[in-house]
Amino acid sequence: MSFDGFDDEFCWNEHQWEAHLNELEKRSEQLRKFITADPKGSTPRWLTLLRENIDEHETVDAFIEEELLLDEAYFPEDEDDWDEEDDFDDDDLFRLDDAFPNAEENDFDEGDEWKYLSDDYIHSEFGSIESFELYNRTRRFAVDVLKWAETVQERHHNKTYHEFVSEVLKIGAKIAGGYSFGFERDFLGGNIAYNKKALYCANNALKLLLRQRKYPYFEKNTYQGFHNRLFELRNDIGIYIQELRDQFNYGID
Repeated sequence: MSFDGFDDEFCWNEHQWEAHLNELEKRSEQLRKFITADPKGSTPRWLTLLRENIDEHETVDAFIEEELLLDEAYFPEDEDDWDEEDDFDDDDLFRLDDAFPNAEENDFDEGDEWKYLSDDYIHSEFGSIESFELYNRTRRFAVDVLKWAETVQERHHNKTYHEFVSEVLKIGAKIAGGYSFGFERDFLGGNIAYNKKALYCANNALKLLLRQRKYPYFEKNTYQGFHNRLFELRNDIGIYIQELRDQFNYGID
Protein backbone atom coordinates (compact mmCIF):
# COMPACT_ATOMS: atom_id res chain seq x y z
CA MET A 1 0.00 0.00 0.00
CA SER A 2 1.02 3.59 -0.48
CA PHE A 3 1.53 5.78 2.55
CA ASP A 4 2.90 8.96 0.95
CA GLY A 5 2.57 11.91 3.25
CA PHE A 6 3.01 9.94 6.46
CA ASP A 7 5.85 10.92 8.77
CA ASP A 8 8.40 8.13 8.49
CA GLU A 9 9.84 9.03 11.87
CA PHE A 10 6.54 8.61 13.64
CA CYS A 11 5.42 5.08 14.45
CA TRP A 12 1.68 4.68 14.90
CA ASN A 13 0.35 2.06 17.30
CA GLU A 14 -2.62 -0.19 16.58
CA HIS A 15 -5.15 2.24 18.05
CA GLN A 16 -3.99 5.14 15.90
CA TRP A 17 -4.04 2.93 12.82
CA GLU A 18 -7.47 1.60 13.71
CA ALA A 19 -8.92 5.10 14.13
CA HIS A 20 -7.36 6.16 10.84
CA LEU A 21 -8.71 3.14 8.97
CA ASN A 22 -12.19 3.58 10.43
CA GLU A 23 -12.29 7.21 9.31
CA LEU A 24 -11.12 6.40 5.81
CA GLU A 25 -13.64 3.58 5.51
CA LYS A 26 -16.42 6.08 6.16
CA ARG A 27 -15.08 8.37 3.46
CA SER A 28 -14.86 5.52 0.97
CA GLU A 29 -18.45 4.29 1.27
CA GLN A 30 -19.51 6.14 -1.85
CA LEU A 31 -16.54 4.70 -3.70
CA ARG A 32 -17.47 1.18 -2.58
CA LYS A 33 -21.01 1.57 -3.89
CA PHE A 34 -19.69 2.89 -7.18
CA ILE A 35 -17.25 0.01 -7.62
CA THR A 36 -19.81 -2.66 -6.83
CA ALA A 37 -22.40 -1.12 -9.19
CA ASP A 38 -25.11 -1.62 -6.59
CA PRO A 39 -25.68 1.81 -4.97
CA LYS A 40 -28.78 0.65 -3.11
CA GLY A 41 -27.05 -2.42 -1.72
CA SER A 42 -29.97 -4.60 -2.74
CA THR A 43 -27.85 -7.64 -3.64
CA PRO A 44 -25.15 -8.95 -1.28
CA ARG A 45 -21.77 -8.63 -2.93
CA TRP A 46 -20.84 -12.24 -2.19
CA LEU A 47 -23.91 -13.43 -4.08
CA THR A 48 -23.09 -11.32 -7.13
CA LEU A 49 -19.53 -12.58 -7.17
CA LEU A 50 -20.71 -16.17 -6.76
CA ARG A 51 -22.82 -15.77 -9.89
CA GLU A 52 -19.97 -14.17 -11.81
CA ASN A 53 -17.25 -16.70 -11.01
CA ILE A 54 -16.70 -20.33 -11.94
CA ASP A 55 -16.68 -21.82 -8.46
CA GLU A 56 -16.53 -21.03 -4.76
CA HIS A 57 -12.71 -20.86 -4.66
CA GLU A 58 -12.64 -18.19 -7.36
CA THR A 59 -15.46 -16.35 -5.61
CA VAL A 60 -13.51 -16.16 -2.35
CA ASP A 61 -10.41 -14.91 -4.16
CA ALA A 62 -12.47 -12.36 -6.11
CA PHE A 63 -14.05 -11.08 -2.90
CA ILE A 64 -10.67 -10.71 -1.17
CA GLU A 65 -9.10 -9.06 -4.21
CA GLU A 66 -11.94 -6.55 -4.40
CA GLU A 67 -11.71 -5.76 -0.69
CA LEU A 68 -7.95 -5.18 -0.96
CA LEU A 69 -8.33 -2.92 -3.97
CA LEU A 70 -10.98 -0.90 -2.19
CA ASP A 71 -8.71 -0.66 0.84
CA GLU A 72 -5.92 0.55 -1.46
CA ALA A 73 -8.20 3.44 -2.36
CA TYR A 74 -8.33 4.41 1.33
CA PHE A 75 -4.78 5.72 1.01
CA PRO A 76 -4.64 8.70 -1.39
CA GLU A 77 -1.30 9.88 -2.66
CA ASP A 78 -1.70 13.21 -0.88
CA GLU A 79 -3.52 13.82 2.38
CA ASP A 80 -4.90 17.03 0.86
CA ASP A 81 -6.96 14.81 -1.44
CA TRP A 82 -9.06 13.78 1.58
CA ASP A 83 -10.57 17.26 1.72
CA GLU A 84 -11.58 17.39 -1.92
CA GLU A 85 -15.14 16.86 -3.10
CA ASP A 86 -16.67 13.46 -2.48
CA ASP A 87 -17.70 12.73 -6.08
CA PHE A 88 -15.66 10.10 -7.91
CA ASP A 89 -15.10 9.37 -11.56
CA ASP A 90 -13.24 6.62 -13.37
CA ASP A 91 -9.90 8.45 -13.13
CA ASP A 92 -10.24 9.05 -9.40
CA LEU A 93 -10.92 5.51 -8.25
CA PHE A 94 -7.53 3.83 -8.11
CA ARG A 95 -4.98 2.65 -10.60
CA LEU A 96 -4.49 -1.08 -10.54
CA ASP A 97 -1.02 -0.81 -12.04
CA ASP A 98 0.02 1.44 -9.18
CA ALA A 99 -1.66 -0.76 -6.59
CA PHE A 100 0.52 -3.74 -7.57
CA PRO A 101 3.72 -2.27 -9.05
CA ASN A 102 5.63 -5.56 -8.97
CA ALA A 103 2.90 -7.77 -10.41
CA GLU A 104 4.37 -7.91 -13.92
CA GLU A 105 7.64 -9.24 -12.52
CA ASN A 106 5.94 -12.34 -11.14
CA ASP A 107 4.10 -15.29 -12.61
CA PHE A 108 0.55 -14.68 -11.45
CA ASP A 109 -2.65 -15.56 -13.20
CA GLU A 110 -4.69 -12.54 -14.21
CA GLY A 111 -6.53 -11.23 -11.16
CA ASP A 112 -4.20 -12.98 -8.69
CA GLU A 113 -1.72 -10.12 -8.30
CA TRP A 114 -3.08 -9.35 -4.82
CA LYS A 115 -1.55 -12.58 -3.54
CA TYR A 116 1.84 -10.94 -3.95
CA LEU A 117 0.88 -8.24 -1.45
CA SER A 118 3.82 -6.08 -0.41
CA ASP A 119 7.26 -6.32 -1.98
CA ASP A 120 8.87 -6.09 1.45
CA TYR A 121 6.86 -8.97 2.80
CA ILE A 122 7.19 -11.41 -0.07
CA HIS A 123 10.97 -11.42 0.30
CA SER A 124 10.84 -11.94 4.04
CA GLU A 125 11.18 -15.26 5.80
CA PHE A 126 7.39 -15.59 5.91
CA GLY A 127 6.80 -15.88 2.18
CA SER A 128 3.57 -15.08 0.37
CA ILE A 129 0.05 -14.95 1.78
CA GLU A 130 -0.55 -18.47 0.50
CA SER A 131 2.07 -19.80 2.92
CA PHE A 132 0.19 -18.43 5.94
CA GLU A 133 -1.84 -21.29 7.43
CA LEU A 134 -4.24 -19.13 9.44
CA TYR A 135 -5.23 -17.32 6.26
CA ASN A 136 -5.54 -20.62 4.38
CA ARG A 137 -7.89 -21.95 7.05
CA THR A 138 -10.12 -18.89 6.82
CA ARG A 139 -10.19 -19.26 3.04
CA ARG A 140 -11.11 -22.95 3.21
CA PHE A 141 -13.85 -22.15 5.71
CA ALA A 142 -15.21 -19.40 3.47
CA VAL A 143 -15.31 -21.81 0.52
CA ASP A 144 -17.26 -24.36 2.56
CA VAL A 145 -19.70 -21.69 3.77
CA LEU A 146 -20.33 -20.64 0.16
CA LYS A 147 -20.95 -24.26 -0.84
CA TRP A 148 -23.47 -24.52 1.99
CA ALA A 149 -25.07 -21.18 1.10
CA GLU A 150 -25.78 -22.43 -2.41
CA THR A 151 -27.84 -25.29 -1.00
CA VAL A 152 -30.19 -22.99 0.91
CA GLN A 153 -33.42 -22.44 -0.96
CA GLU A 154 -34.10 -18.84 -1.92
CA ARG A 155 -37.28 -18.71 0.13
CA HIS A 156 -35.11 -19.13 3.23
CA HIS A 157 -32.74 -16.28 2.34
CA ASN A 158 -32.87 -13.59 4.98
CA LYS A 159 -30.76 -10.74 6.32
CA THR A 160 -29.02 -12.90 8.93
CA TYR A 161 -28.13 -15.53 6.33
CA HIS A 162 -26.65 -12.95 3.95
CA GLU A 163 -24.75 -11.11 6.67
CA PHE A 164 -23.31 -14.35 8.02
CA VAL A 165 -21.81 -15.29 4.65
CA SER A 166 -20.46 -11.76 4.14
CA GLU A 167 -18.81 -11.65 7.56
CA VAL A 168 -17.14 -15.01 6.99
CA LEU A 169 -15.68 -13.79 3.69
CA LYS A 170 -14.42 -10.59 5.29
CA ILE A 171 -12.32 -12.50 7.83
CA GLY A 172 -9.80 -13.65 5.23
CA ALA A 173 -9.87 -10.29 3.46
CA LYS A 174 -8.91 -8.45 6.65
CA ILE A 175 -6.15 -10.93 7.45
CA ALA A 176 -4.79 -10.42 3.94
CA GLY A 177 -5.04 -6.67 4.41
CA GLY A 178 -2.93 -6.96 7.54
CA TYR A 179 -0.39 -9.05 5.65
CA SER A 180 0.04 -6.27 3.11
CA PHE A 181 1.46 -4.04 5.84
CA GLY A 182 4.29 -6.48 6.52
CA PHE A 183 6.06 -6.89 9.84
CA GLU A 184 8.36 -3.89 10.08
CA ARG A 185 7.61 -1.99 13.28
CA ASP A 186 6.67 1.22 11.43
CA PHE A 187 3.62 -0.50 9.94
CA LEU A 188 3.06 -3.35 12.36
CA GLY A 189 0.33 -1.33 14.08
CA GLY A 190 -1.58 -1.34 10.78
CA ASN A 191 -1.15 -5.11 10.53
CA ILE A 192 -2.58 -5.49 14.04
CA ALA A 193 -5.47 -3.11 13.29
CA TYR A 194 -6.50 -5.15 10.25
CA ASN A 195 -6.34 -8.41 12.16
CA LYS A 196 -8.50 -6.85 14.87
CA LYS A 197 -11.03 -6.19 12.11
CA ALA A 198 -10.77 -9.87 11.18
CA LEU A 199 -11.46 -10.72 14.82
CA TYR A 200 -14.51 -8.45 14.88
CA CYS A 201 -15.81 -10.16 11.73
CA ALA A 202 -15.27 -13.60 13.27
CA ASN A 203 -17.09 -12.62 16.46
CA ASN A 204 -19.96 -11.15 14.47
CA ALA A 205 -20.13 -14.25 12.27
CA LEU A 206 -20.39 -16.39 15.41
CA LYS A 207 -23.31 -14.31 16.66
CA LEU A 208 -25.05 -14.52 13.29
CA LEU A 209 -24.44 -18.27 13.16
CA LEU A 210 -26.00 -18.70 16.59
CA ARG A 211 -29.16 -16.89 15.46
CA GLN A 212 -29.59 -19.46 12.71
CA ARG A 213 -29.10 -22.50 14.91
CA LYS A 214 -32.74 -23.58 14.78
CA TYR A 215 -33.55 -22.31 11.30
CA PRO A 216 -34.97 -25.04 9.02
CA TYR A 217 -32.18 -24.70 6.43
CA PHE A 218 -29.42 -25.53 8.93
CA GLU A 219 -28.81 -29.23 9.55
CA LYS A 220 -27.51 -29.94 13.03
CA ASN A 221 -24.23 -31.50 11.89
CA THR A 222 -23.51 -28.65 9.48
CA TYR A 223 -24.23 -26.05 12.12
CA GLN A 224 -22.03 -27.77 14.70
CA GLY A 225 -19.18 -28.16 12.24
CA PHE A 226 -19.32 -24.50 11.27
CA HIS A 227 -19.50 -23.42 14.89
CA ASN A 228 -16.49 -25.50 15.93
CA ARG A 229 -14.33 -24.29 13.06
CA LEU A 230 -15.33 -20.65 13.40
CA PHE A 231 -14.86 -20.72 17.17
CA GLU A 232 -11.33 -22.10 16.73
CA LEU A 233 -10.51 -19.59 14.01
CA ARG A 234 -11.71 -16.73 16.19
CA ASN A 235 -9.50 -17.87 19.06
CA ASP A 236 -6.47 -18.35 16.83
CA ILE A 237 -6.87 -14.87 15.33
CA GLY A 238 -6.89 -13.51 18.87
CA ILE A 239 -3.66 -15.39 19.65
CA TYR A 240 -2.09 -14.12 16.44
CA ILE A 241 -2.98 -10.52 17.35
CA GLN A 242 -1.29 -10.95 20.71
CA GLU A 243 1.82 -12.33 19.02
CA LEU A 244 1.90 -9.28 16.75
CA ARG A 245 1.51 -7.02 19.78
CA ASP A 246 4.43 -8.73 21.49
CA GLN A 247 6.50 -8.17 18.38
CA PHE A 248 5.50 -4.49 18.30
CA ASN A 249 6.10 -3.89 22.01
CA TYR A 250 9.10 -6.09 22.69
CA GLY A 251 10.52 -7.07 19.32
CA ILE A 252 9.55 -10.71 19.89
CA ASP A 253 9.38 -12.76 16.66
